[in-house]
Amino acid sequence: MADILILEDDKLFNETLQDFLEDLGHKVSFALDPYYALELSYQHNFDCYLFDVNLPYESGFELLTKLRQSGDTTPAIFITSRDDKASLHNGFAAGADDYIKKPLDLDELHLRLDALLKRTLRNATVEIDHYHFDTQTKILYQGENPLELSHKAALLLLILIEAKGNLVSFETIQSRLWAPSEESSSGAIRVYVTQIKKYFPNRIKNIRGVGYAFAL
Repeated sequence: MADILILEDDKLFNETLQDFLEDLGHKVSFALDPYYALELSYQHNFDCYLFDVNLPYESGFELLTKLRQSGDTTPAIFITSRDDKASLHNGFAAGADDYIKKPLDLDELHLRLDALLKRTLRNATVEIDHYHFDTQTKILYQGENPLELSHKAALLLLILIEAKGNLVSFETIQSRLWAPSEESSSGAIRVYVTQIKKYFPNRIKNIRGVGYAFAL
């Protein structure tokens, strides 16, 4: 899943967001003030920022402007109680990708975050060993030559890449590979893993009875 930085000065709400996002499988770092958030952004490459606007010392708008000016293009969502058009304009002018209002609906946050991460990933080509994987078309290439990989095996590879080395449970894999009306199969998952191992024999780790991780 994704590596997310939360900046929210309300400690209880910050912890609520942490718990919610970690339950979704994301890796979460947090800050209660913009200075510490800035420090964390220099120490680590995040997949997404979730920034409150009204903060001590400086606003979330000012922090994101500073990050964008430094060349940081990490996708960012503002979470704020402000609902006037001027604030909306300032948020997007600062470089935000989305804007969600308090009181926060966690399901809405999940949907917006998921859509943003998918848009970001679809714009990327992932280079692994002697191959590159087009995350939009889900085609694995060696040079300019597309390689043999079934549709569901390619989708599984994408799911594992999205996890950035973290464990992906069997339940998550099944929910992503099959629609609710379809019957999932642990045997089929093993077949797809075998297809991926043809190209990446040493990168997939099987945690028996739990799931898989893909070393990047």
